[in-house]
Amino acid sequence: MATGLFVGLITLDCIYRVDHVPSSDEKLVAEESLLVAGGPATNAAIAFAALGNRAILLGALGQHPLADLIRADLATYGIEVVDLTPELRSPPPLSTILVTAATGDRAVVSRNAVGRQADPAVMAEALLADVDIVLIDGHQMAVSHAMAIAAQSQTIPIVIDAGSWKPGFDRVLPLATSVIAAANFQLPRQPDTLTALSALGIPEIATTHGPSPIRFCDRSTLGTLPVPQVAVQDTLGAGDIFHGAFCYYRLHTPFPDALTQAAHVAAESCRHFGTRAWIENAPQRL
Repeated sequence: MATGLFVGLITLDCIYRVDHVPSSDEKLVAEESLLVAGGPATNAAIAFAALGNRAILLGALGQHPLADLIRADLATYGIEVVDLTPELRSPPPLSTILVTAATGDRAVVSRNAVGRQADPAVMAEALLADVDIVLIDGHQMAVSHAMAIAAQSQTIPIVIDAGSWKPGFDRVLPLATSVIAAANFQLPRQPDTLTALSALGIPEIATTHGPSPIRFCDRSTLGTLPVPQVAVQDTLGAGDIFHGAFCYYRLHTPFPDALTQAAHVAAESCRHFGTRAWIENAPQRL
């Protein structure tokens, strides 16, 4: 069993499956709804655990009653939570997500980690004991930087989920072993993400483009990989699930193979409403 440490955002997601996104002053009854823990690092940790691994989630949670809902949900999937802000009394970030039934497209409103940045004085060395891989989503940047430095010193692989540019990424990205960037991720004043990340000396880089092929650079070897085509029910969290699955497969297979395996898991997740239903059809462990 592998152990992964996932550093970043923890939210409470209110997910609604709707016929259409409502317009101004329109009221709409959802076809389905879910209330679950969310956030990039959180969803990645759940995917990693669903593939038979131990997942530790490092993020800001606090003492608000809604945080207890999040803890209970995460406990269902065996996620070990390390709270960066145990004394915080304000509610955790809430995300409202509308998934359009006909297309699987999602619209998201969220506070993310605004106002919940934690002190980087964490026990990095202790947290990394027995950890095989670290994933960082960039929502706790100061803590992520400290963890990345410690992980690099112990030659623990560091995976970065580059969903969007965030202040502080300039310090964390060069420490990465693998960076997986979303299609809209772009470094400041750099038109080509793959080229810009390669210039930072990152060994393994990939850019995902939804149903279009993945572009990757594996230590100067460029390539593309096809993505499975499925009947899409919901794209919410597919990228996060991709990253969690990648963390597992990269511990066992070469970079391009890990990307391919992760793409299959993410595609399966798109066949279901919500971020968890795919787990019933999770692939066998390697």
